[in-house]
Amino acid sequence: MPPFLARHLPSREQLARNRFLRWLGPFLHHTHLWVWSRHGVALGVSIGIFFGLLIPIAQIPFSVGAAVVLRANVPAAAASTLVTNPVTFAPVYYAAYRVGARLTGAEVEAAPELPVPLEPAADQRSIWQRIGDVGAPLITGLAVFACIGGLGMYLLISLLWVTLEQLRKRRRRQP
Repeated sequence: MPPFLARHLPSREQLARNRFLRWLGPFLHHTHLWVWSRHGVALGVSIGIFFGLLIPIAQIPFSVGAAVVLRANVPAAAASTLVTNPVTFAPVYYAAYRVGARLTGAEVEAAPELPVPLEPAADQRSIWQRIGDVGAPLITGLAVFACIGGLGMYLLISLLWVTLEQLRKRRRRQP
């Protein structure tokens, strides 16, 4: 593992002691979950991107669980969930809403009308109907972003890994 990544990623022991990941403790001792291979890292990052975009909470436990089941690199899966963070959350979710609204045929608003429970119901729609107006396009857009982002990152990392490996081999052969 590169030294700059080793300083910032959680260790096997730290993840095993985490109260949300404790149930994965016996599974986290397998060495294939910690090896930096092309397939393991690419799959780990794609899992992390998928869960990072698809669900707003508990992204790391879901991505680590999926990485254990699919035998992907656990640190890569955990770290790549940070694709949605406090800085990127609003733009990603707004773009997902816009894409989802186009795909579902919903009316695209400049700013979606969010329900305010203390506001008198002037339009006679319930809060759940107004949440549904925003929720269906948002969920659709997030699912599209998660699938495309996960698959795209897997392909991109695999391509970069192979390209860098070929460059490294060429440099070794040259005198």
